[in-house]
Amino acid sequence: MASNPDNGPTGGEKPARRKNSDQSDVSRTEIEHRLSSDNTADAGGPSVLFDSRMDPEERKRLEASAKLENPLAGLSQHQLAERGEEFCRKHGITAEDDIRAFRVGAMIAGNMNKYDTVSDLTEREREVLDREITHKWSNPSMLYAVIVICSLCAAVQGMDETVVNGAQSFYKKDFGIGNAESQRDSWLVGLVNAAPYICCAFIGCWLTEPMNKVFGRRGTVFVSCAISGLACFWQAFTNTWWHMFIARFFLGFGIGPKSATTPIFAAECSPPKLRGALVMQWQMWTAFGIMVGYVADLAFYKVPAHVPGLNWRLMMGSAMIPAVIVCCIVFFTPESPRWYLTKNRHSKAYEAICKLRYEKVQAARDLFYMDTLLQVEKEAMNIGHSKIKEILTVRRNRNAMLASEIVMFMQQFCGVNAIAYYSTEIFLESNFDEISALSASLGFGIINWLFALPAFYTIDTFGRRNLLLTTFPLMSLFMFFTAFSFYIPEDSKAHVACIALGLYLYGMVYSPGEGPVPFTYSAEAYPLYIRPIGMSLATATTWFFNSVISLTWPSMVQSWRPQGAFSWYAVWNLIGWLLVLLFVPETKEKTLEELDSVFNVPLRSFVSFGVKQFFYFWGHYILRRDIPAPKSPSTRDTIEYHEKQFTQEREHDPPARV
Repeated sequence: MASNPDNGPTGGEKPARRKNSDQSDVSRTEIEHRLSSDNTADAGGPSVLFDSRMDPEERKRLEASAKLENPLAGLSQHQLAERGEEFCRKHGITAEDDIRAFRVGAMIAGNMNKYDTVSDLTEREREVLDREITHKWSNPSMLYAVIVICSLCAAVQGMDETVVNGAQSFYKKDFGIGNAESQRDSWLVGLVNAAPYICCAFIGCWLTEPMNKVFGRRGTVFVSCAISGLACFWQAFTNTWWHMFIARFFLGFGIGPKSATTPIFAAECSPPKLRGALVMQWQMWTAFGIMVGYVADLAFYKVPAHVPGLNWRLMMGSAMIPAVIVCCIVFFTPESPRWYLTKNRHSKAYEAICKLRYEKVQAARDLFYMDTLLQVEKEAMNIGHSKIKEILTVRRNRNAMLASEIVMFMQQFCGVNAIAYYSTEIFLESNFDEISALSASLGFGIINWLFALPAFYTIDTFGRRNLLLTTFPLMSLFMFFTAFSFYIPEDSKAHVACIALGLYLYGMVYSPGEGPVPFTYSAEAYPLYIRPIGMSLATATTWFFNSVISLTWPSMVQSWRPQGAFSWYAVWNLIGWLLVLLFVPETKEKTLEELDSVFNVPLRSFVSFGVKQFFYFWGHYILRRDIPAPKSPSTRDTIEYHEKQFTQEREHDPPARV
């Protein structure tokens, strides 16, 4: 089978192979993709062969998924140019240079971004298209303004989470819930800390979709940051524990929609080559905000108490500063072009994306392809009975949900937020004085941020699964180390030194592993047509278990002492390692179509592969035996469609296509 860059792939279809007449049963999930000159020109996409006995709904679903891989495959340059012009006529784009941009942009989009054969490009346009590959960080300043907005939103998130770390040491005494021997007081401290995350899990995260429909991406960011700012201001004026609980519960209405919308806003505005890096920004700058929260705690510690509790009130109120900054500048950036498309405001979408790209050809190419994908998504969304049923009853989606829920659950039950929210209390328990405890917490925040930076490289080279399998045992080891350090006599310098060392080492291995992986993994595991509801479930899961940890940690320390509390989460890290080994497949460098084949296999195949991989690692690396590595389960091997179609790309970068 040959490929022609102008007219699309050519060749014939081969029927699905069967072993013999007695072995004619083929797995319902086994599919072969072939490109055929007889149908690609008409259908505008790859031909897909399925088992004839496949359920019609499943067949349609897989066809839609295959079409999402490249819905313009098989169209000639002339056909693509006509579609670009038709787009302009349909949506009232009349300027001649804009029509030309869509004509040329459609030709580039349909040929997987290969533009060498497009003769209508100017030298300037070729230079800019080349720089997308050679200098991917070279972009208009407006795109970086969007990045700044998203980074500030993440910093808001981080500060919202950690200013309470230092403040609670003071306000729990003022509120009469500071008795370390009282179970009631311990539970109330935990309840106040957990309030925003309870709201996120049960209400806040589920408001994301309706808020986005009404306000758009920018509007949702504005409203959620305004709520966060007001809640932080409110917290500073509370005088009872239940009043603080109400104020912090209200904070959850800001945290939930913001945490789900901001990564979407960044991804929808970014060019394909930067999309992965911008999704990573959320975790990195949340870690930065966590660090700034510790800085605020330390900075306001010695504020004179002209007003009762002025120091902790300033700590709690300081988190409103980045939220106010976001509210002031967010509307200076363009709205997400994709959101405009969902509202059938195509001319506004074009106006917005032109601000985010250097040349109109780039903007037209991305908008045309975005709209084409959106139409295919709508087809896919009309296939199933309901989104929830699609997740639970379709094996490909169910396996993706299981893997996503595991990594999201373990992001909390690895124990990191017990440290993030209670590190000052932990260090005070270790006989640090208050200033030293706040300073030690700041040290953890700095480590948490700095060691998130390597994830830019490792998450796409080392892989999501490998990062988790490597870091979970180390996190468990350092949790146990911290727990046993509390047995060192308190009058020894080694007591405080070992506790701090254990927590810092834990932060070093958490930050490039279980820190960035869950959000990235969840965002790519689900197929596009159920991704919004899948991400709502994923974020609700992480905030729910976040609230569980916030609520239970003080009581757990009181009942089990720090030794037992840290050992509890050390064991959970080992459980997390086992769950990842058996149920979480690798998604690194996989296209959407390849992920269908990765997740659409029986669950027992994942388990079998995980067991084989463990014994391979033990035999090959520990016993130094020359044994073959097990093969990752998939419904099919690498297919000819990928080999032919993706050779047209200048650079092999599958995640950019997802």
